[in-house]
Amino acid sequence: MVLVAAVLIGLILGLGRAWIKKRNYRVYDLRAPGLVLLAFIPQFLIFFFPVTRSRIPDRAASILFISSLIILIAFSLFNIRKTSFWPVTAGFLLNAGVILLNGGWMPISPATVQKLFPAAAESFWKLGERLGYSKDIVLNQETTRLWFLSDRLILPDWINYRVAFSVGDLLLFIGIVWLLWSLGGKEQDKNKENKNE
Repeated sequence: MVLVAAVLIGLILGLGRAWIKKRNYRVYDLRAPGLVLLAFIPQFLIFFFPVTRSRIPDRAASILFISSLIILIAFSLFNIRKTSFWPVTAGFLLNAGVILLNGGWMPISPATVQKLFPAAAESFWKLGERLGYSKDIVLNQETTRLWFLSDRLILPDWINYRVAFSVGDLLLFIGIVWLLWSLGGKEQDKNKENKNE
């Protein structure tokens, strides 16, 4: 959900910037944009689409999830000359690293789960198992590899939305908002945004 928020905020800011200045929104500046759709399809099937998410075994879902991350890393590397892709690439790499080292899922601690779902019964989650149909696996902090990169951050209490996210997600948020905002800028800004071109 953090990435969805980043895309929505970035698009609103970028399209608004282009509209106010009466410029074209320059999505054509991106290389290999089809990779994003290719990466989204498996994640949609394993996390969001009710018909498939309950039928795909966890092992197969984990493989599909990792495959989609690899595709997203490839997409970000195709576009690495854009400065805004530096945090995007770093975010994907950090998330992929912690996911690969923890059995193909993003670790989340029992304490974080309790903060997200304070009223939920303990039967709602089990240690060592996937948290519902999410990308998270519940692991103790002591047994989590690269715990500091796991889904351990949550939004402040004054924001009435409960979600856990990682340092990698935070970098992705920053990079995606920056990228989508920059696409509404002047054509000359392309030279500032692109390095080594």
